[in-house]
Amino acid sequence: MKEQAKRGDMVEREDIYGNYADFIYRYIMTLTHNSHAAEELTQETFYQAMKSLDSFDEGKSKLSTWLCAIARNVWLQEVNREKKRIRLADRLKVEEAGFHHVEEELLKGEAKVEFFKRVRGLDEKKREILYLRLLGELSFKEIGTVFGESENWARVTFYRAKQEMRKGVKRDES
Repeated sequence: MKEQAKRGDMVEREDIYGNYADFIYRYIMTLTHNSHAAEELTQETFYQAMKSLDSFDEGKSKLSTWLCAIARNVWLQEVNREKKRIRLADRLKVEEAGFHHVEEELLKGEAKVEFFKRVRGLDEKKREILYLRLLGELSFKEIGTVFGESENWARVTFYRAKQEMRKGVKRDES
């Protein structure tokens, strides 16, 4: 008897998929505008639906409405995951862009000792700003506050220190 009930349950589940898969796919396509994503999310929708089929209450809503609610939730979860991936990718791009600054190039391309020898050739304020920015990882606003100056002053002074470092590098290479 239990085996027949299980077979009946399997047939019912297959019928649900057969009857509603296209409908749910089209609904998700209106949300994603991407056929590959719609296929993936349709499969996930039916997976979630089958897991919680016992909790479906026919008196509360139609099966199609219940499936659409699940599909919408699956889609929203994917949107949130995608936002997190984009934020992470953006953060990585910013970090990668930072590697192209002269201070990073010097740290990568030369020995650290040579870099610090060059920094010692700067005047005290510029040297301290470089240290606060590179080693202390302070923002320009924080550096300006330390010196009692503006954020813009700190940014310009840091830029000038980098320029001096570049000139020193070019002079030494000649």
